[in-house]
Amino acid sequence: MLNELNDLNVLIVGDVMIDRYLTGSVSRISPEAPVPVVLQKSVEDRLGGAANVALNVKALGGIPFLCSLIGDDQDGARFMELMTSEGLPRLGIRVSENRCTTVKTRILGNHQQMLRIDQEDTHDITPEDESILLQRVTTIMDHDPIRVMILQDYNKGILSESAIHQLIKEANKRDIFIAVDPKKANFFAYKGVHLFKPNLKEVRESIPFHIDTSLDYLQKASDFLREKLHNKYTMLTLSEKGLFLDAGNGGKQYPTIPRNISDVSGAGDTVISVAAMALAIGMDETTVARLSNLAGGQVCESPGVVPVNRERLEKELVQSAG
Repeated sequence: MLNELNDLNVLIVGDVMIDRYLTGSVSRISPEAPVPVVLQKSVEDRLGGAANVALNVKALGGIPFLCSLIGDDQDGARFMELMTSEGLPRLGIRVSENRCTTVKTRILGNHQQMLRIDQEDTHDITPEDESILLQRVTTIMDHDPIRVMILQDYNKGILSESAIHQLIKEANKRDIFIAVDPKKANFFAYKGVHLFKPNLKEVRESIPFHIDTSLDYLQKASDFLREKLHNKYTMLTLSEKGLFLDAGNGGKQYPTIPRNISDVSGAGDTVISVAAMALAIGMDETTVARLSNLAGGQVCESPGVVPVNRERLEKELVQSAG
C-alpha cells in the first residue's frame, strides 16, 4: 500500500533547526550552585523542524524539496553538513545574515533530560529574505511536478502572514495539495488549504470555547475551523487519545495503540508527513488515520527526533488490521 507514496514530489516550507543532544553522566552536585554536574560524553546533532519533515517524506519513499532560512553562522554550516549527510537537496535553503540558525540543545544526564537551551530568532524574516525564499519555492514548483506542499510552522518567523498567503496562492494555481502544521501565531492565516493539522493544545489556545477529547467537542472545533479556513480536511492530534479526522461529512476519532513512550519530540512532523502524502494520493480517511496514528506512535518510542521507519510501519498496519 505504501508503494503508492514512492517518488511523490513533496515541497516542505517552514522553520528548520538543529536538535542537539549533549549526553553524559551525573555523579555530584556543583559546589558553585545547587545544580548537578554533567560529565559530557557525547554530542549528537540531528535535523529538526521542517527538516525532520523532509526526512520523514524521504523515509516514506517520497522526494522532498525543502525551502527555509538558516543563519550565516557555524550552526548554519553544520545544518548544511547534516543535509548533505542525509541526502537532502540544499538548493532551497537560503543563508541569511539577518538571523541565527535555530538550535535546540538538550542536556541529558543519566539518560534523563535535565535542561534545554534554545538559540533562535523568532521575528519575521526580512522582506528581502522572504522574496528570495518565495523565488526559490516557485522555481522548484515550476521545475518539478510537486504534488504536495507541507507548511511546517514553528513560529520562528519563516512563515510570516504575507509568505503564507503567497505560498498558498502559488500552490493553488498549480493544483498542489496543501497541508499545514500550524502554531499559535498566524493560526488563522492558512485559508484555502487542504489539510489543517493542529494539536489539541493549539486548538484550545485559538478557539473561543471549551474543548475536550469527546467527539461532540472535537466536531464543534472542526466545524469552527472549517468555517474560518475553508479547509477540506481537519486532523486534530490528541496525544495518547489518538487523533480526530474530519473531511466535512462528520468526523471520527481514532484511538492509538499502547506504546512505551520515550520522547514525543518530532511526532507532529511525522504525522503531517504521513497524512499529507496519503491524502494527496487519495487514500481513504480510515487508512490515513490509522497510518498517522501508527507512525506518530512509532517515533515516540525512540529517544530524540527520528523519522518514521517505513518497513516497520507497513508491518504494524497489517497487524493492526488483523
